[in-house]
Amino acid sequence: MTGGLRARAVAATHPGLKRAVNEDRFCDRGDIGLWAVADGMGGHAHGDWASNAVVQALESLTLPEGFPAATQAVADAVHSANRRIWAEAQRRTQQMGSTVVALLVRDYSFAALWVGDSRVYVLREGLLHPLTRDHTQVQEMVDRGLISEEAARHHPRGHVLARAVGVGARLAVDVVSDEAQEGDVFLLCSDGLTGTVDEAEIGRLMALPDRQAGLDALIAAALAAGAPDNVTAILVTVQETTRAALDSVVR
Repeated sequence: MTGGLRARAVAATHPGLKRAVNEDRFCDRGDIGLWAVADGMGGHAHGDWASNAVVQALESLTLPEGFPAATQAVADAVHSANRRIWAEAQRRTQQMGSTVVALLVRDYSFAALWVGDSRVYVLREGLLHPLTRDHTQVQEMVDRGLISEEAARHHPRGHVLARAVGVGARLAVDVVSDEAQEGDVFLLCSDGLTGTVDEAEIGRLMALPDRQAGLDALIAAALAAGAPDNVTAILVTVQETTRAALDSVVR
């Protein structure tokens, strides 16, 4: 058996306690090391259709060899979804859109790609690191020095997106990439989680040794806080290939 890193994931979504429709969708392509969360824009027509279009584009991917080329293929799929949603919105004369956050893990590399305010975190050696920066009007105000991070956390327009898939003919997809390490735990989530559970608690629950229990606890924490929005989370754990194989035998 060759060496290397292997990623395993657990995923869950919940409509929350206030919404009749779950407009969140997730992609779980463990076979190619790709995961994603898409959050249909609340308050706009057919947000569930838009988020589903994003996930469909990612689920249909066949990734090329080479990590840079594979990362570009994921970005291209998001652009393809943008064109599809934009065309449908024009046909229906209704605004439609979705956030997306995607994680690609291959060998000893990872890439996070995103549009909107769904997020990726990595828990490494006990420390929680955000890998994405929200594309919201309030975050832009923080970046320009107009308001503080503390004021942003409680701003009434905190969820107004500055960028989303499908709301325009053209789209910019942000990407960060780095080396993956054994023991890394990644969290992909919609703002239904981060809007109700603070990062200290998120990090604590991500560190639970049983990943399914950690995932369940993250969803439960959002529900305990009132869960006014849909809640979706994916936990991705990176292990050495040989160790992952042994774990599967033991289980």
